[in-house]
Amino acid sequence: MCAAIRADIVSGHFAPGGRLTEELLAKRYGVSRVPVREALRALESEGFVRSRRHIGASVAEPTEQEARDLLEIRALLEPLGAARAASRRTEAQLRVLRGLVRLGRDRVRQGHLPELPALDAWFHETLAQASGSPSLAALLTQLRQKICWMYAVEPAGRAAACWDEHGALTDAVVRGDAERARRLAALHVERSNALYRLRRRSRTPPENAPSRNIP
Repeated sequence: MCAAIRADIVSGHFAPGGRLTEELLAKRYGVSRVPVREALRALESEGFVRSRRHIGASVAEPTEQEARDLLEIRALLEPLGAARAASRRTEAQLRVLRGLVRLGRDRVRQGHLPELPALDAWFHETLAQASGSPSLAALLTQLRQKICWMYAVEPAGRAAACWDEHGALTDAVVRGDAERARRLAALHVERSNALYRLRRRSRTPPENAPSRNIP
């Protein structure tokens, strides 16, 4: 329930500032109001929802400073996750990372660019899980979701370079080189952050709003 509402907020189905009533949400997702109420509480703790007395829950409206802070936090946490992954990853996670790098590079060569956001999200999710720290992985996942929500990405021809960076980072993780993994992750974040532009917020959600991912 929480994941479904969060996904609709990130995609733009529920616009910033829009009311979130338990009755309408329960009807939309085909559940009772109890799981909806619990999900709204959890999303409020994550920063996606705000609740005001006598008014109820609504989609949060982050400030520009809050949005900028997310990029700074990402620059601190992703290198830490990559360094830990170099020493804690499993063989299964290495196979997934290698496979995703191959797929990503293949899709770039073939010009199948619309498939890249999903692969990129999968790569970063796997890398976060490979850190061996559930708390850190959860923070990184939540952080990426918030950045997707607040920012648009301007690729500017960076697709091939992005997957080359993923490949180099994977190689460092495979070799167990934590410091190199940290440096490469920090460089990747620095280059990727330059592509983000704050979204223009509207209280009218777009029709058929697509899901969004970040490099």
